[in-house]
Order: sequence, then structure tokens, then C-alpha cells
Amino acid sequence: MYEKITETAQWIRSKMQGHPTTAIILGTGLGRLAEEIQVTTTIDYKEIPNFPVSTVEGHSGRMLFGTLGGQEILAMQGRFHYYEGYSMKEVTFPVRVMYELGIKTLFVSNAAGGMNPSFSIGDLMIITDHINLFPEHPLRGPNFPTGPRFPDMHETYDHELIQMADAIAQEKGIKVQHGVYVGTQGPTFETPAEYRMFRIIGGDAVGMSTVPEVIVAHHCGIRVFGISVITDLGVENKIVEVSHEEVQKAANAVQPLMADIMREMIHRN
Repeated sequence: MYEKITETAQWIRSKMQGHPTTAIILGTGLGRLAEEIQVTTTIDYKEIPNFPVSTVEGHSGRMLFGTLGGQEILAMQGRFHYYEGYSMKEVTFPVRVMYELGIKTLFVSNAAGGMNPSFSIGDLMIITDHINLFPEHPLRGPNFPTGPRFPDMHETYDHELIQMADAIAQEKGIKVQHGVYVGTQGPTFETPAEYRMFRIIGGDAVGMSTVPEVIVAHHCGIRVFGISVITDLGVENKIVEVSHEEVQKAANAVQPLMADIMREMIHRN
């Protein structure tokens, strides 16, 4: 696996311009943040050696290099999910490649269902912690030399980046929530009983991504900032039938606000 990672990183390095140290993973309905990027290089995932290919509607499946907020960045327009049939090694492969490319800070975004009664559809939730309910751990197997066998997880989401996001949101008058993200394998949306259980164990929002990528990034020593768009609600008496199309629509509606925060964070980082 390590040979494939270095091979892929070398291939990408031969195509990219500049030396970005910041990366963004754009999730469901949030790929349009790419319009904010002054792109210098675009690479389709299918062109990249050893790379998976995104199969989910709303995920473009491209790696972008360019500038955002005056800083060089790498952006993944579309991610890979465990429910698509990929192993955890494949889901997190791009993060391993990012590390080899010199990425120091990773911004992750996703669409999520909210369980916190104070949340509304369209809220932005800054992720302060997560609960990993995936059936396979992304660090299972031989330990990569990028981090310890048993990594400490008490500050998985960088506190300084969270404080920066709060300050920027306040300056711009953007309402943000804070909360714990529960990561599940999907692809089904949650039942009312599952929503209640996730709330009881300490979750504020639930989704089908992000956690594996964040764990591997943290293992590599990459600083992480995560944000969820609340696209549906799993609050008792507020639960309605939800579709992937509705999730995309809700995410698209709030995307400019998330772009404002991320652009300014990258500028100041």
C-alpha cells in the first residue's frame, strides 16, 4: 500500500503547480465551493494511478490545484465512501497521498442530519468531536510510519482553527453551531430510533463520511477543521422523509456561507 501511495504522490506532483500545504475535501452538494478556487490544474480521479473513482451523484470526482483566499490549495471535488464498497484503506487513500504531497492542514465538509433540537435545516455545524461507528477502523492493520500505533484523539479537530472559524463567523454575521458528528457506514438514512440513540450517546449530527479521513489525517499529524451542513433533521416530531436530492438542495442553499468562512480561514491560516 505504501508503494502505491508514493507512486500516486509522485505522479500528481509531476502534474501540479505550486506547493500547497492546505487541502479541502468537498462533500455532498458542497462541490460548488470549487467555483471560488482560481484553478491552475484539474485532474480527473480516473486519470490518477491507484485512485478510486467517486460513484455518488453530486461528487464531481476531480482534484483541483489553485488558490483560494490568496493561498495555494489542493481540493478534492468529491470523496469516497465506505458504503460504495471501498475498503477503509481505499476511502482514506487520498489523505495518505495528501500527506506525501506536503499537506499540513485539512478542511473537511459534509452534509449531515441534525439530532440536536436547537438545530435547523441549513445550519452550519462546526465539528468539535466525533463518534466513530464505522464497522472497520481506518488504522486497522500494520501501522504506517506517519504516526504512533495508538494515536491520542483528545484534540482531533484543531482548537485554534475552531476559534478562528468562530471569530470569522461573528465578524461576518454568520450563525454557526457546534457539535459532535456521528459517523456511520450508510447508505440508508437513519431510522427515528437510530436518531434517538445517536442523540443519547452524545451526537449532534450524523453522516456517512468524514470520520475515516479525519482519523488518518490526525494520525499523519495534519491539522483538521470540519464543518457540517445540516440538511435534514432527526429531531422527534420534526423527522420527515428525506432523499439525496433534498440533501443536495439544502447543502447548495447554504454553500455561499460556508465558502465565506473557509475562504477567510485559508487566507488567515
